[in-house]
Amino acid sequence: MSPPNSLTNTFHRDTYPAIWPTKPSLSQAGRTVLITGGGRGIGFEIARSFAKASASRIILVGRRTSVLEEAVEKLRKEFISKDNSAPTTEFISRLTDLGTDSSISALWDFLNSRNIFVRVLVLNAAHVTPWGPDTLEMDKQDLMEAFDVNVGGNFLMAKKFVKQVSRPLRPTGPEQLNLINISTANIHMMPLPNQTPYATSKSAFTTLIGRIADERPVEDVQIISFNPGALYSETAANFFEESYYKWDEMALPADYAVWAASPEASWLHGRFVWAHWDVDELKAEILKRLQEEKGFLRVAVQGLPEFDFGGLRVAPYTRG
Repeated sequence: MSPPNSLTNTFHRDTYPAIWPTKPSLSQAGRTVLITGGGRGIGFEIARSFAKASASRIILVGRRTSVLEEAVEKLRKEFISKDNSAPTTEFISRLTDLGTDSSISALWDFLNSRNIFVRVLVLNAAHVTPWGPDTLEMDKQDLMEAFDVNVGGNFLMAKKFVKQVSRPLRPTGPEQLNLINISTANIHMMPLPNQTPYATSKSAFTTLIGRIADERPVEDVQIISFNPGALYSETAANFFEESYYKWDEMALPADYAVWAASPEASWLHGRFVWAHWDVDELKAEILKRLQEEKGFLRVAVQGLPEFDFGGLRVAPYTRG
């Protein structure tokens, strides 16, 4: 039986055939993929999945040089070519702090100077606040540090990504991009106690990226946000013992990220979903609702009727 928060009868906790990155329809061949927070945990596993999908180049960015170098070395060894001459995918790393505008600009200046065109951006890095006091007992700085990274940093990364200097043109317009936002279940559930900065900043960015999706057709940039699940990551280990909970397997959100960056997921443009929901069941059951309800699976206040704004009929975020 599926949990009450599942939109599908099947609720996955591990990867499954529909999202296996080795499926030909999910191939990332010829693509450069950039993953923030790619040195460890889910970011590292996402890199592995994109390599399995034959991505040509994978760029890991983060704040710790030693962690990034170790991750790149592991990936190069795992994805060595059959003749052991070179990795089948190029792996590089770049020190980047998403809380600093100049660091983000330096990253994209570096990529543009080398004519590196990023086709897929995975926004995985996040500022996670430690367990703290009740909301009104915390310092403003604690709140703003989370917003600087989880909203401001991710916004600037998304902007630089879409407006790449080296973005090639097709006969019908710019080369399509894929933007994956690793969000959290906290944006629509009662958040974990004392996690206000994390929950509210992640909710704010998921709202923001949804607005960008409204302004950009899927043919320009395909945008999908998803909850990766309950993962026993380095961050989780700071708060919980591994025996505390039945954790999801890292392969589930890692492979899901590859699926979300494929044409198979285009119908979810601008939406927020859970990696646990079976993709085939989900499409069969809710595609019509997605077409009819503009606000379904988006972050917004629901339930108000449309109103007149100076002669302009303004509809709520419910029916399109």
